[in-house]
Amino acid sequence: MRAFGFLGVGGPAQQAFLDVPVPEPGPGRLLVQVRAAGVNPGDIRMRRGEYDVTGPAVLGREVAGTVVAAGEGVTAFAPGDEVFGGCPGMVGGWAEQALVTASFAAHRPAAVSPEDAAALPVAAGTAYDALEALALPAGATLLVNGAGGGVGLPTVQLARARGLRVVGTAGAAKQDLLAGLGVVPVVGGDGVAARVREAAPDGVDGVFDLVGGEALRAVAGLAPPGRLFSVADKSLVAELGGRDVPRDRSTAVLDALAARVAAGGLDPWVRTVVPFARAADAVARVEDGHALGKVVIVLDAP
Repeated sequence: MRAFGFLGVGGPAQQAFLDVPVPEPGPGRLLVQVRAAGVNPGDIRMRRGEYDVTGPAVLGREVAGTVVAAGEGVTAFAPGDEVFGGCPGMVGGWAEQALVTASFAAHRPAAVSPEDAAALPVAAGTAYDALEALALPAGATLLVNGAGGGVGLPTVQLARARGLRVVGTAGAAKQDLLAGLGVVPVVGGDGVAARVREAAPDGVDGVFDLVGGEALRAVAGLAPPGRLFSVADKSLVAELGGRDVPRDRSTAVLDALAARVAAGGLDPWVRTVVPFARAADAVARVEDGHALGKVVIVLDAP
């Protein structure tokens, strides 16, 4: 089958279409005919060599599609079911058929498109888990550092639904977007901590970072002890006294997110849909940092 991934660790020149065998669904796995697949910064970090995958390898962490076969022990799903979920080891989704972890899969409601469903497991799932870990009460103030991206936008929506006041950092071009979602927008960059203090004079009760690096360092001191999380820079957040987000990769979380989308209470913010033949363009949109919301690759319907 045809897949898209990378030949070896490095830059975009290492990306390529690959001819690979159709995988066999082992115990606890689903084989899915892929209809849509999400693109995430983690895919790019994998190609760059930040994980223990050296290539050749198929990229892609989350998909939506039709079950072709179910592995041993899988009873909740059957061939023909429309599903969405995460790939084992968080790789392998940018392909005509992909393996999905049955315990991190859910039935796709008819009211949720494959494109929206494919954007939920990683980005919206991370947002959901971060808010669970922060456990802030209604009325508390949350700072989302990098609020205008693929994880940030579901985070602010889910946080507002929990009754939180949200302060979000983003570039100047995304300030109006955040304000429209009920966020107090703050321009990132030099002096951001002072601008956050002005926007939240009583302080913030938690910080969720989606940027890392110096942008994380600039706001880390605003977080109370135990209320600093980052999914963008695990080593630096640990150095600063924070931690990574513990992930609950479960069917229950995916069901909850899909129900919110179906009811109109959550927009996965898929604004860039790219055909499989142009998968490299989809990666470039995420890698240059200017994509609004989520980028999704679409394949032909089965």
